[in-house]
Amino acid sequence: MSFHTPPRKQIVANNQLPAYDARDLMQGGDQAQIVLGDQTYTLRITRAGKLILTK
Repeated sequence: MSFHTPPRKQIVANNQLPAYDARDLMQGGDQAQIVLGDQTYTLRITRAGKLILTK
C-alpha cells in the first residue's frame, strides 16, 4: 500500500461517517497495513469475504 495515494473516501449519507471500500485499501491484494500512532495493524480479506483486523 502506498502512503502517497490516499484511498478514495465516501460519505455515508445516513450517519455522515467516512467510509472506505476495503478493496480500494487492498489495492488488488487481500491484505493492507493500517498505522495508528506507533502501532501497525493488518487488515485482511478472508476467502469468505470477511474482514479481519489484527495487531
